[in-house]
Amino acid sequence: MKRKTVYSILLITCIVGFWLFENFYTPDTYSDEALGNEIAQNDEYFPSTTRGVIIKHNFYSLSYSEPHEQAEWVYYELKKSHLTNDDRRRPYFIEDPKVPSKSADWRNYKNSGFDRGHLCPAGDRRFSEQAYNETFYTSNISPQKKDFNAGVWNRLEQQVRYWCRRHGDLTVITGGVLTDSLKEIGSEDVDVPEHYYKIIFRGVGQDLKALCFLVPHEESARSLEHFLVPIDKLEQLTGIDFFERLPKTIQSHLERNVNSEGWKF
Repeated sequence: MKRKTVYSILLITCIVGFWLFENFYTPDTYSDEALGNEIAQNDEYFPSTTRGVIIKHNFYSLSYSEPHEQAEWVYYELKKSHLTNDDRRRPYFIEDPKVPSKSADWRNYKNSGFDRGHLCPAGDRRFSEQAYNETFYTSNISPQKKDFNAGVWNRLEQQVRYWCRRHGDLTVITGGVLTDSLKEIGSEDVDVPEHYYKIIFRGVGQDLKALCFLVPHEESARSLEHFLVPIDKLEQLTGIDFFERLPKTIQSHLERNVNSEGWKF
């Protein structure tokens, strides 16, 4: 009888402990300020922010939208030296310690039917453990349908890596189009974008070359070129000025039309 009682107590303790771990345990921060801020030093190309909260991490930066519980944009540089196949152990998703209002808890995604879709891809940050781990802040994820995340969105991420190998250093700005009345998930009402975008550019000044993709949040077998749009169109949808610090003449030339010349698909 005593043995059964002990087993019952142990079982209850394990169940309670597991529940507490699942619902309250949060590991330490992944950032290490002693390493400095490798990425996002050149804020000349930072987009504007509609929320006024820009967060700089060591290996990417973002503008966090508290009403939507995710980043309205994530900005990062992708260098050839970043493209490695180093094997990294996936860490926990944790709240971003730099977001003043706290980023959404990862548990909002549990049983939601949506993936925790990276904006700055973990695959672009395999070159160091810290860089890889930083992509697991919840400020860097957005609810994505599984087939979309593994399908057309993954194809676009792989295409960006191809361009980096071919052309050299790139800068990427990416996120979901955050509007009113979107579907929401979780207790914190994390919005589910109906479209995702990605801007890729290289060069400087008058020699800047940029592509802008606007992809509906659905799996698609269409070619990636099908999703190219003028940057002006994306700015109208998001209210973000993606090259606000550039001279107006350069902005006009860069943003008005789609020019895929020099980008091999």
